[in-house]
Amino acid sequence: MQRRNRLSRSRDFDAVYRHGRSVSTRFLVLYWFPRDEAEGDARLGLAVPKGTGGAVVRNRVKRQLREAWRAQLDDVRAGHDYVLIARPGLAEAAEARGFEWLRERVAEVLAKARAR
Repeated sequence: MQRRNRLSRSRDFDAVYRHGRSVSTRFLVLYWFPRDEAEGDARLGLAVPKGTGGAVVRNRVKRQLREAWRAQLDDVRAGHDYVLIARPGLAEAAEARGFEWLRERVAEVLAKARAR
């Protein structure tokens, strides 16, 4: 995922949290919000709280979530901003069950978002 397709400013995260919609599963929460300029690629922001683990664990989870998101880009609406939040327990479950399991969890939360 290229940097231009990532949310990095706190004001962008705040806009998605305040004005967006959300769905959640056991391990992930997804917020989304259509941008004013409906053209362009979708942008993703990741939030992995400290309760998930130390810095090494959080960064590993972020890398894995970015890769899982990249695999689902065909199912993502263009012109939207997304924030994907990892819930506590995700790191341990992903490590125990593997990357394919994590991709399925990301696909699950995206499917719930499309249904709304």
